[in-house]
Parts: sequence; structure tokens; C-alpha cells
Amino acid sequence: TCGCCGAWVALAREAGYDVDVTDTRDVTSIKLENEVPGSMWGCHTATIDGYVVEGHVPFEALELLLNDRPDVAGIAVAGMPAGSPGMGYDPQAQYEVMAFGGSAGEGAIYYRAGL
Repeated sequence: TCGCCGAWVALAREAGYDVDVTDTRDVTSIKLENEVPGSMWGCHTATIDGYVVEGHVPFEALELLLNDRPDVAGIAVAGMPAGSPGMGYDPQAQYEVMAFGGSAGEGAIYYRAGL
């Protein structure tokens, strides 16, 4: 229901993803249902092919996730980092994408954007 979420969705569609959107004011229950660690909460939550994608995850990290199929529950970009997809996208912006669940436990660096 916010502009940056809509911008991330638009970029996902441009990248070739088929996106269904469900607007809700109760984002907390969605994050809890998907077992996203509180320290990794972002602006929005998506699911794709059995994985949770939390926040403004860059599509390079999403492609890596879907190609490698690691034993994790999902990946996340905490908060709303400037330059991330949907936040004035800048491919040079530097921030970390964290993996959680499965072999990543409560969190491990999965991908470093802009590096």
C-alpha cells in the first residue's frame, strides 16, 4: 500500500516476474507467518517458489536464490536502504541481503549488493 512497495513490484514485473499483489494493513502477521526474523523485517513480504523474499531485495539476489536453491527459508533486506530496488534504485548502492532459516539459522550474509 506504499509507493516503494509498488515501485519494487513494478521493477519485478519489468524483470519478468509474474507478481500478484495483496494489499493489507496487517503486515506483522504476514511476517510472523513466514517466520521472518524481526531484525530482518523490511517494507513488504513476497513468496516465490517456496522461498520468502523480505523487503527491497535486488533481483540479482533473487535469481541467485532461485538458481542455487539453497537450504534456507528466504532472503531479506532489512529496512529500506537508499538505492535498493523500489528506493530510487541505484545499481551502485551497497547493502547486504541476508538469508534466514534452514542452514542460515537466524541469519547469514547471502549477497552483497553494489560490490
